[in-house]
Amino acid sequence: MRTPHALLATAAALAAAVVAPPPAPASAAGTVPAPGAYYVQSATTGLNAADAAGAVEQHRPRGDEDRQQWYLRPGGSGYLLESTDTAGSCLGRGGDQARTVACASADAVWEIIPAGADRYTLRAPGTDRHLTVAPKPADAAYPARLAVGGPSEDRAAWYLTPVDPATGPMPPPDRRTLDQVTFLTAHNAYANGVDGGFAPPFVSLFPNQSRGIARQLQDGVRGFMLDIHQTPDGAILCHNSCALVSRPVALWVDLQRIVDFLEARPDQFVTVFLEDYVDPGVLRAELARVDGLQDVLYRPDRTGVRENGWPRLADLTAAGRRLLLFTDHSRSADQAAGLTRDSFGVMYQREWTVENHWSMGPGVGASDWSCSSRWYDANTVLPLTRTEPGFRPLFVMNHFRDAPVASTAATDNGKLADRARRFCQAAARKKPNFLAVDRYDLGDPASAVGLLNTYTYP
Repeated sequence: MRTPHALLATAAALAAAVVAPPPAPASAAGTVPAPGAYYVQSATTGLNAADAAGAVEQHRPRGDEDRQQWYLRPGGSGYLLESTDTAGSCLGRGGDQARTVACASADAVWEIIPAGADRYTLRAPGTDRHLTVAPKPADAAYPARLAVGGPSEDRAAWYLTPVDPATGPMPPPDRRTLDQVTFLTAHNAYANGVDGGFAPPFVSLFPNQSRGIARQLQDGVRGFMLDIHQTPDGAILCHNSCALVSRPVALWVDLQRIVDFLEARPDQFVTVFLEDYVDPGVLRAELARVDGLQDVLYRPDRTGVRENGWPRLADLTAAGRRLLLFTDHSRSADQAAGLTRDSFGVMYQREWTVENHWSMGPGVGASDWSCSSRWYDANTVLPLTRTEPGFRPLFVMNHFRDAPVASTAATDNGKLADRARRFCQAAARKKPNFLAVDRYDLGDPASAVGLLNTYTYP
């Protein structure tokens, strides 16, 4: 879809070292999480506080890498956050900046105050100085270095995200809500070399998938990432552009395959993600060519999802609403054009989902397992942790590289469950709902989907 593209041991040791911890300060008793290992995660950016050679900076979540885990325990008149990497070193203050200090220092002690919606503020005892994200310049992302200053809306609000959260059992199939379920998702599902052409000759030698859409459906793929480009023939499935592509496939053809599958399998639910480079009128006309589409299309914008949360899958299948369409296109651009895609049933992905950055790195070599939002830059801040009262966005977890190399994809897919549970789940504070991979036929990513579907995240 995109451009070709021994924490537990340490935490246990720390826990063992803190024998019979003192009781929590009376002013905060029962309001602060239990002692344990946590990420200190900005509610504004979704990034984690990390020890950067004595400075404390916000970094992309990297699990047990990058010195981002802190052991919370009572200390003095408040609480300490001790590095799980360096005993005796705590997240503290140095003037108006955050830094690591000796845990015995008065500058290491914080009052932790609930701030609603599972958020907290960290305040220097007896002052109005808080741990905060520095103000955002107009033309840049938030600075890395964390500050200590006055409270300022969400910039001083933090999540204390457990490193090893207590999960719950998965409800029975008839009680599971859409946001509790994980689906196997094919990145660039159309780029398979079976259904038709998708890229110029050289690029077509590196397909993201090796099986056609119909076979993907038979194999249990339930999420499909598709790139669409505009040509005189309508919305066409191509990589980057449709120039020099032989036998390209129209979007309506693959959507018809999906709708036909759903008509034959009324107990199944499918989601399509469009990387969308067409005018809204062209897309509307393309969808109108798909027989039966409106009979299965699910419209969360019309069913109170934002107020009441996601419905049960069983209710969706019973109602026949079993196909969810997303676009990554901009609503504002469509409003300027006079026709929004959600007016004909295509939801704007940024309003309903969160999604991590799409690449783990080049097609070969070391991979980057950090999990941060795809939509975080100087102009857009949509953290993976984003929630609203009564509503949690669905989480799309990308797990692929710049370019699809079969041997690399097989290795990466074999590590999918580990990255999801140790890195990305904590980064988003929710379980992935869509695990998007290249070459889903290699490395058994379906087993990772099965594992995630055995529990719920708190």
